[in-house]
Amino acid sequence: MKKLIALLAVLCMMFSLAACGGSSAPAPAATEAPAAEAPAEEAPAEEAPAEEPAEEAPAASGDYKLGMGVVVSTDSSKDELAQVDATVAAVVLDGEGKIVQCRLDVAQNKMEVVGGEVVTGAEYPTKMEKKEAYGMKGVSGISAEWYEQAMGFEAFVVGKTAAEVEGMETAVNDSGHNVSVDEALLATCTMDITAFKEAVVKACNDEKGQTFAADGAFTLGVAAISTDEESTSATEDEDGVVKMYTEFGAAVVGADGVIISALNDAIQPQIKVDVDGAITDTVFKGTKRELGPDYGMVAYGAAIAEWDAQSKAFSDYAAGKTAEELRGIETTTNEEGHAVAVDETLFASVTMAVDGMTNVIAEAADYAR
Repeated sequence: MKKLIALLAVLCMMFSLAACGGSSAPAPAATEAPAAEAPAEEAPAEEAPAEEPAEEAPAASGDYKLGMGVVVSTDSSKDELAQVDATVAAVVLDGEGKIVQCRLDVAQNKMEVVGGEVVTGAEYPTKMEKKEAYGMKGVSGISAEWYEQAMGFEAFVVGKTAAEVEGMETAVNDSGHNVSVDEALLATCTMDITAFKEAVVKACNDEKGQTFAADGAFTLGVAAISTDEESTSATEDEDGVVKMYTEFGAAVVGADGVIISALNDAIQPQIKVDVDGAITDTVFKGTKRELGPDYGMVAYGAAIAEWDAQSKAFSDYAAGKTAEELRGIETTTNEEGHAVAVDETLFASVTMAVDGMTNVIAEAADYAR
């Protein structure tokens, strides 16, 4: 009996060992399973070439559009003071109509007309050119100067469409200005953004903008140059006219300093005053590009093409040149006293004065950032 019990104990031990060996046998296969599955984990890397066309999207979106918009107001004019506020925006849009770069400036031109007397020859720096001299920082709730706040707005609209900019919500603050309700924008720009929005939307929707292709990095600049030399004082027989005219330029500049694309425009607002300095009339019909054939250069001046067409031809000519090369364009004075191009190729499409367009586009290139 004891032998039988001992035999049974031995047999149980053998079955137990066999069972343990059976449970450990699959272990090597289990440790090898991840190795067998490794190719599946590497599959995305093997499939990467199929995704390369998506990486070529930037090349496809290397086609851009340069647009410019100008918003003009004479609402701040009053007796004995003529004032023109012209806000200009230049934008570069990608293939989806989204803003890639934005630049802003304001030509805020003022002339005292005490007793209807007009004194010409003043200098008219823009707000962006004035920098700290503009004097906003001292009264700013965020201690930021005008140019700093304008740059805050420029950065904020990058990535947005015209519709999105137009839809930006504002609220009237204690000073009566329409400021952004967006906290992110308000942190960098607490001033009125009404004209900024309107100018940017116009620039985005610029039907006479320029398309261009760029393979590398580029910068954008905008400029405004104003003169008052055609203004006249009032007399007993005739009102005086304040003519603070402004030319605008926008330039896309490559890393090598060469202009890739350019635009130019101009305004000729007229503010009439009597001998007492009172404003009697204000005339502004639109920018020269906006007026198109209504500007009347062909109808009344027998020009070879209207101002907007010649402007485009000059902008096309500017592409491929540096600011210095533009300033080096040789001119001659024609019978009307205008500085016209000597270059026959340029003169074939631009017979009007080129000095204003030359200077403002070159300056825009200088300001590109």
